[in-house]
Amino acid sequence: AEEGGSAADCVALPQECILSGIMSVNGKKVLHMDRNPYYGGESSSITPLEELYKRFQLLEGPPESMGRGRDWNVDLIPKFLMANGQLVKMLLYTEVTRYLDFKVVEGSFVYKGGKIYKVPSTETEALASNLMGMFEKRRFRKFLVFVANFDENDPKTFEGVDPQTTSMRDVYRKFDLGQDVIDFTGHALALYRTDDYLDQPCLETINRIKLYSESLARYGKSPYLYPLYGLGELPQGFARLSAIYGGTYMLNKPVDDIIMENGKVVGVKSEGEVARCKQLICDPSYIPDRVRKAGQVIRIICILSHPIKNTNDANSCQIIIPQNQVNRKSDIYVCMISYAHNVAAQGKYIAIASTTVETTDPEKEVEPALELLEPIDQKFVAISDLYEPIDDGCESQVFCSCSYDATTHFETTCNDIKDIYKRMAGMAFDFENMKRKQNDVFGEAEQ
Repeated sequence: AEEGGSAADCVALPQECILSGIMSVNGKKVLHMDRNPYYGGESSSITPLEELYKRFQLLEGPPESMGRGRDWNVDLIPKFLMANGQLVKMLLYTEVTRYLDFKVVEGSFVYKGGKIYKVPSTETEALASNLMGMFEKRRFRKFLVFVANFDENDPKTFEGVDPQTTSMRDVYRKFDLGQDVIDFTGHALALYRTDDYLDQPCLETINRIKLYSESLARYGKSPYLYPLYGLGELPQGFARLSAIYGGTYMLNKPVDDIIMENGKVVGVKSEGEVARCKQLICDPSYIPDRVRKAGQVIRIICILSHPIKNTNDANSCQIIIPQNQVNRKSDIYVCMISYAHNVAAQGKYIAIASTTVETTDPEKEVEPALELLEPIDQKFVAISDLYEPIDDGCESQVFCSCSYDATTHFETTCNDIKDIYKRMAGMAFDFENMKRKQNDVFGEAEQ
């Protein structure tokens, strides 16, 4: 398997599935192995519901009130897609959208002083919001107009701010924004998990707020999308894409050994056979000696028979609890979906609370989120270790993805994908180039 270069690609998270799709489109020969009987490893959707109870050692199984087991598709690690974000671009450019149906998430909310409020992200919403007093609203509106007009290539839009050197803290100061407004701007609009960004150059934050506003502008209710039947559909879509381009998939395929010669990967051994390769992509669970533990995430999956209070009975939403509001270093996230997305039985809702673990009592850490969800029919608690690769893989050609973080959106995962791509291909990922390659294959026939 030498022509066009070859990559054996061990699956686990969608990072690997997406990369195998992209590499196949780029003319690489891809073999995709997964020790699981399903696509997507950790990030799969569990169905039927009985399977979820088994996975969490709840041997009595679901009560009848939960409806039919096969009506459920429960994501172990739920994440929403930003409508104008990187993953949607990857899906559009690789044509994977032809296999998926998306629905807009109905609302984005932020927590302040024990209550939740709709996240204001347009001038009109800012002026109507209860999150701020009248004068604060005007200042925030000015700030939003500044961000909307900001163009890093046009110094006339800078208003005295230098995108490369002015810190975000100074930008907030310039517009005289108070702590509560800074909290929801940094955490619910720019989607930072901690406050470290405040002392970094403001360009990244401005671009993140722009992304939020542009994503919101596409559909109106919120900037987030979610696939019908759950996220398990994503890796399958990329698997189909890879297959169109000659990629090979093997499920239920254990990886017994990764074979190295002179410090470089040359193959993967499975059930006595060796698949030779020049590059390998995998998740941390396949190479424990090449990763380090970078912390833990707690996720609590809650099944409810009601929408979350104060969300206008939304059948899907995200709630961000900024760390300052609950005296923490990192935010707590709640992501809720329901029967409207074909992931639960009629009238049932699935809410997942997640955060980065900071103490020895992780369940207590997510209490502020669980209080918003009461009454809860059933809870499933998972505490996962987070791993990251110890080197960039350029020497060994073994490229490892990072574990899923606590965020409820895919932007951090996409940064990881682009980063691995750059290390593998030696150049930055180019959306436009992907688009052209797609047109070569599909283009003419479909016009």
